[in-house]
Amino acid sequence: MITHAEARDLIETPLDRLDDLLARAADVRDRGRGHIVTFSKKVFVPLTTLCRDYCGYCTFRRDPGEPGAHTMSPDEVVALAQAGARLGAKEALFSLGDKPEAAFPEHRAFLGRHGHRTTLGYLRAMCELTLRESSLLPHANPGVMGERDLARLREVNVSMGLMLETVAERLSGPGFAHDCAPDKVPARRLRTIALAGKLAIPFTTGILIGIGETPAERVDALAAIRDLHERYGHVQEVIVQNFRAKPRIPMRDAPEPSFADLARTVAVARLLLGPDMNVQAPPNLSSREYPDLLAAGLNDWGGISPLTLDHINPEKPWPQIARLRDDTAKAGFTLRERLAIYPEYAQRPEFLDETLRPRVAALVDATGLVKESHEYWRSW
Repeated sequence: MITHAEARDLIETPLDRLDDLLARAADVRDRGRGHIVTFSKKVFVPLTTLCRDYCGYCTFRRDPGEPGAHTMSPDEVVALAQAGARLGAKEALFSLGDKPEAAFPEHRAFLGRHGHRTTLGYLRAMCELTLRESSLLPHANPGVMGERDLARLREVNVSMGLMLETVAERLSGPGFAHDCAPDKVPARRLRTIALAGKLAIPFTTGILIGIGETPAERVDALAAIRDLHERYGHVQEVIVQNFRAKPRIPMRDAPEPSFADLARTVAVARLLLGPDMNVQAPPNLSSREYPDLLAAGLNDWGGISPLTLDHINPEKPWPQIARLRDDTAKAGFTLRERLAIYPEYAQRPEFLDETLRPRVAALVDATGLVKESHEYWRSW
């Protein structure tokens, strides 16, 4: 691995030297991960689009009464999970806004009708319901959490996640991306990731590039993730996600990162995080260029759904798995399906609630990846 200072230098690598940087990162990936590239077949469960935060780049959140504002009922959650299971999905990815009950009386009333006081309490019940009524394994991305809620969610999730996004506190200032977003204060997000480590929760996190941060601040965020992983050993995956402009967001006129900029950041992430980390970038956010990210040290494509949209970027459809397999093979790699919990954590009992271990064990082979007999190569 390289040092924080070295990474700050490399993130400024000019275009005429970019190929050398990518090759160096690819070599490091090959030492740790070989030529296996993974993905998770998932169903995207947008439990509620209500959120108390107002981020400059978000098209997912809604206020009550807006088109698209919705909180899923238990029946809707079960129907979606069962439909995904019929198409071979293994993961139920729960995404939701941060603490909407703190802002909206309508949402507090919804929770009360269903016997809950908080959204996180309702989320736990829906994860438990998904386990009971379907074969899917929940992975929740509920935002900032305290230790008690993390511990309760751990009982019904095989893994969890929270994007760090940035450690640049200035982006919470007036007119910046995280203005009016109290749950995007970096210290609060770092604390949640640390608490997840304390509780031995396999955790997905990452950075969001192109939201006003400097290249050096990207490195600072990656270094903060590395520091937490070195302390707790629980970060199973680091995502490098690129901002995409959309018509209805406050940042609709902000420039998007170039593909070269994304590839450079993926490469530096690989070099900083080392050969054993799982590094991911969403293929649907890079259009036809996404296979070239394999040359930057990437080893995972993230969750791909045969049923649901990417509700965070609904205008960017996921590639079909058959195409993803072919494009990955053309680059010299083998595509394999994984669960929401990565192989190295699926095989360590301390990282998984004992009630979930038999369900995970039934799906994976000796390497911790999904058994070949459980893979469904559909041409959707």
